[in-house]
Amino acid sequence: MNRLAVVIPVYNDPNGIKTTLDALQSDSIMKIVVDNGSSDNTKDVVRRYQVKSDAIALQEELGIQSSYAARNKGVKKSDADIIAFLDADMRASEDYFERAIEEMNDRELDYLGCNVELGLPDDTLVGRYNARTGFPVEQYLEEQHYAPTCALLVRRDVFEEVGPFDARLVSGGDREFGERVHEAGYKQGYAEDATVYHPARTSFESLAKKNFRVGRGFCQKQRYYPERYGNPGIPPKPDGPSGGDDEDEPDSIFTRLAFMFLSFAMLACRGAGYYYEFFFGEERDDIPAPTS
Repeated sequence: MNRLAVVIPVYNDPNGIKTTLDALQSDSIMKIVVDNGSSDNTKDVVRRYQVKSDAIALQEELGIQSSYAARNKGVKKSDADIIAFLDADMRASEDYFERAIEEMNDRELDYLGCNVELGLPDDTLVGRYNARTGFPVEQYLEEQHYAPTCALLVRRDVFEEVGPFDARLVSGGDREFGERVHEAGYKQGYAEDATVYHPARTSFESLAKKNFRVGRGFCQKQRYYPERYGNPGIPPKPDGPSGGDDEDEPDSIFTRLAFMFLSFAMLACRGAGYYYEFFFGEERDDIPAPTS
């Protein structure tokens, strides 16, 4: 029987980690929450859950401010055969892990991406725009050989050979890791019937910040992996959704024009992030490159 651990990075998000731990009630699943230096009461929230359950561990990653560094700490602190990743603010369906592990075992997969459904905590235009695209995980796996870390399961053997996530990256570490896994010859797959629920970003500011980080992350990947991503200074052509294109047409001309504006605005945010990193970013020699 496969032993499973769920790694959940968190930073200054007490409500988000509460949502996730409320959804993971089973004591048969080990939850490793890795706090990335929160300055609020996030750790206190986790400790209250620890009083009720021995299946929750709280770790801290204080050396590197990075969700990827936090995930790496969780992997190191677990001895499970399969490691799943969720974000703090997500919920998983009751049979999510059962279906995911069954899919991995039946198809002899080493790396599994699962279905992500975006919900609207607030019905805003930006939220509806973000929710239209969601996470096309199956497309990511087919075209770019990765799944987002919010819906990912990986066998421990994979980390032991290809190394951890690259903690130098502010964004895009899930893709870089997934491509490394693919290049090493491990078998990847997608589980449509295993579903996690992620809240859509409902404000322009939050979606813009995300796209700014995405742009920065791609420039960083070029800096560290030019043989795979090209030379810094030449941004890539858009190869994925910026947060809101979909085959379904919006209901009105106003909404359609608003979505078009948001699409251009998010593309501009990615470009701004890219050139910000190109001109002002520095190579992180203080953080080691991922090695097995």
